[in-house]
Amino acid sequence: MKSNEEIMEILEAYDLTGSYRAAAELAGCDHHTVARYVKLRAAGGPDREKGQRARPIDGFLPKIEELVERSGGRVRADVVHERLVAMGFAGAERTTRRTVAEAKAQFAAGRRRVFRPWIVEPGLWLQWDYGWGPRIGGRATLLWCAWLAWSRFRVVIPIWDKSLPTVVACMDATLRRMGGVPAFALTDNERTVTADHIARVAVRNPQIVEMGRHYGMTVRTCVPADPQSKGGSESTVRISKADLVPTAANLLEEYRTFGQLEKACHDFCDEVNARPHRETRQAPAAMLAAERERLHLLPKAPFTVVFGTTRRVNWDATVSMNGVRYSVPHELANTRVWVREAGEEVIVTSVAERGEAREVARHATGRPGTPVLDDAHYPPRADEAADRQPRATTPEEAAFLMLGAGAKAWLVEAAAAGARRIRAKMAEAVAFAKLYGTDQVDRALGTAATTGRFADRDLVSILGYQAGLAHVEPSRASEAHSLQPGTGGWGRLDGSEPAAADMTGEEEGR
Repeated sequence: MKSNEEIMEILEAYDLTGSYRAAAELAGCDHHTVARYVKLRAAGGPDREKGQRARPIDGFLPKIEELVERSGGRVRADVVHERLVAMGFAGAERTTRRTVAEAKAQFAAGRRRVFRPWIVEPGLWLQWDYGWGPRIGGRATLLWCAWLAWSRFRVVIPIWDKSLPTVVACMDATLRRMGGVPAFALTDNERTVTADHIARVAVRNPQIVEMGRHYGMTVRTCVPADPQSKGGSESTVRISKADLVPTAANLLEEYRTFGQLEKACHDFCDEVNARPHRETRQAPAAMLAAERERLHLLPKAPFTVVFGTTRRVNWDATVSMNGVRYSVPHELANTRVWVREAGEEVIVTSVAERGEAREVARHATGRPGTPVLDDAHYPPRADEAADRQPRATTPEEAAFLMLGAGAKAWLVEAAAAGARRIRAKMAEAVAFAKLYGTDQVDRALGTAATTGRFADRDLVSILGYQAGLAHVEPSRASEAHSLQPGTGGWGRLDGSEPAAADMTGEEEGR
């Protein structure tokens, strides 16, 4: 069957030439084809509903339709072909594949799911879902992805697990970033939200219901195994993973710490909420300001029942749980936190002054008597080398230390070696500085510190050596002069005089 464009070309070629054969040469087809379309046009137009030619497989169409219907449109063409061959079909597998594809298309045509557009109202719906995040230190993370439906405002928070306390902490942080509470929250049927299904009715987790009552929000769940019923949060997960999880497509570097991932998620939210959305043509942050007028007020205190038991952080930035001390960030010293056990881990949650709850520490369960510490929770230690730098407490000490770095090094090394009369030697060095100069004395003190010479006459000896070297041109190797020592001195071992050649070599060595 020719397409409409090909038929028009054939008819145009005939109108130009007036001959079937000439038009066939111009159109690149058979002259009988030209004659057929010319006659169809004369009869009122080409017949586009010409019946299909009979095929050998037509006799097996009822069986193919039965197999497609039984499988719900999922049966494979090679399986159908084996059944047809057993029934006597002698055609090629390619013919079967085409026929099965046609049957599947007809089967799906009457069962295609059609959605009515969702007219969103401000202040009503919040959706959240989870996505796999990057691995940090060999351990997988998760991304909490929340989406306010009307303003399209997104919140992404990295987490380690999907336990109920983590869900509550993320929900509290999300609502406080949004500045209010919507009427409904929609999510999957996780165990933290839905405890069971009875007669297709979702049974809510009592603690999640208590959380919703605390914030004035109703938690709903979508149809099981039907992600299309909450497409907004699914899209947030897809966009977040594309921008936050390192892949070959985005060329991101691996995250070394969980804090780096938290900062990346915060920057991602600032970016996507500040740029205009494709549907609304407005920035979600700007629309959120208008939607806040329809949101409920946030309670001042977060829902902390599921966070565990309260503990006060000691002065050493640790909390005690079952006889084991666990470290927390040192900024939380003398504050109150919540501690709980989750499997083989101990999790510490803090509530900021503005009410936002967040996880601040996570440790493997320890043994009583052995503290579990994380170096990242403490400030960096002071440089030990800087602590060893001497600081003057008297005018005499200040005068000595002002000589330079060599004087400071001499004092440190002399004190470590237990040298005697250090103060007297310091005063002597200050006096020598007036005679030899500050630079020369400081250089001599540095040499004494390096070589460990702290005796009474060592400084004078080094100064005299330096002064003598100032008037001597150092020997340098050249093509005519070697720095290798001569062998003339060997002759003195047996009392004989060195030979002239040996004397020459010895002189060259000097």
